[in-house]
Amino acid sequence: MHRILVDTQSIESDSPILSREAAAHLKVVRPKNGEEMELFDGKGMWRIFRYSGSSLQPVSAPNFSKMPPKMVLFSCITKGSRWEWTIQKATELGTTLIVPVISDRTIVRIDEKEKDSKLSRWEKIAQEAARQSDAKYLPQILKPVSFEESLSIVDETECFAGALLDSPPPPIAYEMARRQGAKPPAIYVGPEGDFTPAELEKLLERAKPVTFGETILRAETAAIYGLSVIKAFLDANHFDCAVKS
Repeated sequence: MHRILVDTQSIESDSPILSREAAAHLKVVRPKNGEEMELFDGKGMWRIFRYSGSSLQPVSAPNFSKMPPKMVLFSCITKGSRWEWTIQKATELGTTLIVPVISDRTIVRIDEKEKDSKLSRWEKIAQEAARQSDAKYLPQILKPVSFEESLSIVDETECFAGALLDSPPPPIAYEMARRQGAKPPAIYVGPEGDFTPAELEKLLERAKPVTFGETILRAETAAIYGLSVIKAFLDANHFDCAVKS
């Protein structure tokens, strides 16, 4: 079934008027007369419509999906398509907040004037990923922040940081199994050149060091590995609660 991202008012209306972007998407998918499709707003609301000529007719009442458990990604921006791939996969996994970070050793540098256009590009990538993966919620993506600026956001989470230490830390799955806090789980992935010693010291005052396996992973691989482990535990806990209820 085709899915089109629209504003909330379009879902609530029995005669939705699509934005230029949504109308262009509808034109691209070329629906057949009588074909059903889903309109969703990325905020949990969705509704099934039937294509009739040049208009959309409601088939169901508006529905609202429960918000997924919060899951946060702090990641130093990687080069080119690798970062866009990270956003895409993080969206598919249900990440609720993505914090792009520029640390001392981050290769990618984004001028202040470019931040708005970069954010717009990243949001479109997330929208497309949500459309294809049947995600009902879009992640919030922040404008790039410095490492120092990211620390105050880390304080609002239970953060696990991939760290190369002389005494290897436990795997992230081990720490997830032991967590009892109410704060949303998060991972923090450093740049290709790793954190500076000063950055790592500050980060580990707020985050638990973990490993992502015995091999050294690329930054984008580490991000998705860590999110996948967190997602697996969140899903298992949700399933357990559902069974007990």
